[in-house]
Amino acid sequence: MAKIFCVANQKGGVGKTTTAVNLAAGLAKLDQRVLLIDLDPQGNATMGAGINKGELQLSIYHVLLGLAEVSQATLFSENGKFHVLPANRDLAGAEVEMVELENREKRLKLALEPVGADYDFVLIDCPPALSMLTLNGLCAANGVIIPMQCEYYALEGLSDLVNTIKIVHAKLNPDLKIIGLLRVMFDPRVTLSQQVSAQLEQHFGEKVFKIIIPRNVRLAEAPSYGMPGVIFDPTSKGAQAYVAFGAEMVERIKSM
Repeated sequence: MAKIFCVANQKGGVGKTTTAVNLAAGLAKLDQRVLLIDLDPQGNATMGAGINKGELQLSIYHVLLGLAEVSQATLFSENGKFHVLPANRDLAGAEVEMVELENREKRLKLALEPVGADYDFVLIDCPPALSMLTLNGLCAANGVIIPMQCEYYALEGLSDLVNTIKIVHAKLNPDLKIIGLLRVMFDPRVTLSQQVSAQLEQHFGEKVFKIIIPRNVRLAEAPSYGMPGVIFDPTSKGAQAYVAFGAEMVERIKSM
């Protein structure tokens, strides 16, 4: 059965989508069967995987409302070599429509059950807010990957997210746990970055991934070409770091 992971952080602009898309491509390079779920109405992960969100016939919106199966709405990213359950603006309306539905927090979990054996990894790119969509992601997941920048405000947001995960674990999903914290957009020349990084290692210990993703222009350019950074420029430091992160993930889940 697939291991299901949310890529989540309640703070915006911390590299969630970049991490989700590039980890998916990095795992695919390691011959893992990957499904990337775009749970953000902005549809950035969909576009980053090379899929035009404006031309979707079916999406995660239809899956959450019970109008389509996961297998019907899933597309293949030719650029990234992984499957995508895409999203577009329709998903914004799902929050309101799901309020009246049965098992509203577990719609995604139930929808994924029939395809659990088809993948090694399912990665869920969550929106930057604690919404019904994020809650569906957390209820469906075995664990959470938290990408974060090494800056002061990131530490504040982290405590909020950890509390949210604890609540979901206690009330809705006893399997949920923090898999690890991934330091992204890291600039070793900035003293504060080094200090926050050291604080994370001191406080969270082995929960902090060894791989650090450097600040990298090529990773930022890749989405405009509809490609994951690890495919767009495999020789860049950012791309190599994400492939190495994929290998670290494969090793880490062996002990789960």
